[in-house]
Amino acid sequence: MQPERKPRKDAARNREAVLAAADALFAGSESPEDITMSDVAAAAGVGKGTLFRAFGDRTGLLRALYEARLEPVREAVESGPRPLGPATPPLQRVPALLDAVLCFKLDNRRLALALEETGNGSPYQAEHYERWHDLLRAVLERIPDVTDSDFTAHALLAATRADLVEHLAGRERVPRERLRAQLADFTARVLGAGAPRTSTAED
Repeated sequence: MQPERKPRKDAARNREAVLAAADALFAGSESPEDITMSDVAAAAGVGKGTLFRAFGDRTGLLRALYEARLEPVREAVESGPRPLGPATPPLQRVPALLDAVLCFKLDNRRLALALEETGNGSPYQAEHYERWHDLLRAVLERIPDVTDSDFTAHALLAATRADLVEHLAGRERVPRERLRAQLADFTARVLGAGAPRTSTAED
């Protein structure tokens, strides 16, 4: 078993190098759709074959990078304290979850945009979207005044689409805290007066 250690170490090192290179490329690109596997391989100093063996294809690479970035948020959602954790009352947790999605996409605008564009032309077919939708729908089902949790989850998540976030934050230059406040107000209107606004620096 000893001879296997070095290849495994090399594979882990290569994976980290690829993720770091891809992260830098997407963060600095105005057109994330133009970044190819060849670009990432060259930036990471590995062969294209290594890239494809580790991630399968460009979508697999994007998903791995997205998941690595998202891990702290997922931990907070699955087992963390309020307001994201499972013990949070639904009317407080829904706006907190949406705020977390928005902040994540603001912090990872190019990456989120590139990944959402891989869902066969629709972000709604992407795996990460289904997870957020399922979570939000489950929380909404616990709110008596919400009569259609499935559609409401879709409608609320539409306000955090990467292309919309990119348009507002990038093209329109809407400040981050203004976007957060607008989303909180929209969520409160959808859920009714009982939903609290997410506090921002403008409050």
